[in-house]
Amino acid sequence: MRPIALLGMLALLGVSALAGAATPEAQVMAPIHLFVDSFNKGDLKAAATALSPAGLAIIDDVPPHVWTGPNALDTWSKALAAADQAAGNTDGAVTISKPTRVVVSADYGYVVVPAVYTYKAKGVAVREPAHLVCALQKGASGWQITGWTWVGTNPKPLAK
Repeated sequence: MRPIALLGMLALLGVSALAGAATPEAQVMAPIHLFVDSFNKGDLKAAATALSPAGLAIIDDVPPHVWTGPNALDTWSKALAAADQAAGNTDGAVTISKPTRVVVSADYGYVVVPAVYTYKAKGVAVREPAHLVCALQKGASGWQITGWTWVGTNPKPLAK
């Protein structure tokens, strides 16, 4: 094979490999999508796989508002369930949009994602626009969420 043809083929292979590689944004968004999708299905075991096993920090509008450590997801989900039951909230689901900010620095990531939490409050459909802000760290098994916060607005009933 001629040297120029070989160089051309190697260049094409390199471009193909780069085109197939996930962007840093897609890589840090993967555990966020996994977490939200699993939460919406009520599958906290799957949601936990998106989180750092070393521990997590959560800040949310549900009392007591802060959870940290390896059991943060479990204690937060119990607090959310209790608050929802007390308020008569059902059918909660989160949708997220394209991130408005992604910062990847070596093995650390920071992502701001517009989100909407919809649910029924005593049977009335409610919508809460918000932002989900996540801190992530890349480890041996890939990117994992090390902290997240829900920055919501006042929920509003949906128009009938």
